[in-house]
Amino acid sequence: MTGQGEKDLLAWERLEQGRQAKAAQGGYVGYGSPAFGQQSVEGELVENPDECQVIELIRRHHKSGKSLQKIADWLNREGYCTKRGQPWQRISVKRVLDRLYGKPSRVGAVCAREGHHLNPLELAKNVQSTQCSETPITPKS
Repeated sequence: MTGQGEKDLLAWERLEQGRQAKAAQGGYVGYGSPAFGQQSVEGELVENPDECQVIELIRRHHKSGKSLQKIADWLNREGYCTKRGQPWQRISVKRVLDRLYGKPSRVGAVCAREGHHLNPLELAKNVQSTQCSETPITPKS
């Protein structure tokens, strides 16, 4: 291995060790952006109240029997966007519901098999335990 390759490997190892240490202390390890309904504040995952309300809307529409596509269409018509400002798609709605009901993601399952410390079930518990208020929800412009 070249000198630069060894330096790159050492850097990745140090990053992984730092992530593992932070995860062991209950901190957000920073594998991508936080799940919809959560945000990182000073290195800790906390609920995002606006997104929490959208999750509650998705849950209500799903419980009433609407399809994933109908929920996505409704969210888009009402002016709601995903965390990255994109229109909702049925797969985006499905992922929110999967986290809400505790179904692990395919990425989470692969990471678990490979021994990584990503635990989508813990994320789902955090989102599932979220109690959104019954206050009216206004769409984002």
